[in-house]
Amino acid sequence: QVQLVESGGGLVQPGGSLRLSCAASGRPVSSSTMGWFRQTPGKEREFVAAIGITTHYTDSVKGRFTISRDVAKNTVYLQMNSLKPEDTAVYYCAASRTPWPTVVDPNRYNYWGQGTQVTVSS
Repeated sequence: QVQLVESGGGLVQPGGSLRLSCAASGRPVSSSTMGWFRQTPGKEREFVAAIGITTHYTDSVKGRFTISRDVAKNTVYLQMNSLKPEDTAVYYCAASRTPWPTVVDPNRYNYWGQGTQVTVSS
């Protein structure tokens, strides 16, 4: 059974930083495409970043967010710097069995975490 558990969310001021973690069990992150998505009330889940055979970011976070993975800990991270109020959302970790699917499409992912809230506000 595959489980993804996010942590690291919270309240931060604009310009601040947070690091989200996604601890995986039941499937190696090294053999999965791992993605981060976010969602706000009334909106569809939005792609943020993915890591697999390469990395990919949505334009609005390029240069501010970095996705990485620690194979030994079987964990994926999302380092978020220069946070803006519009980054406020519930952030979800996802895993795909496909080596490099259409990573921006949430339907391409097989497993999801429960989400962690990120609030950027002064």
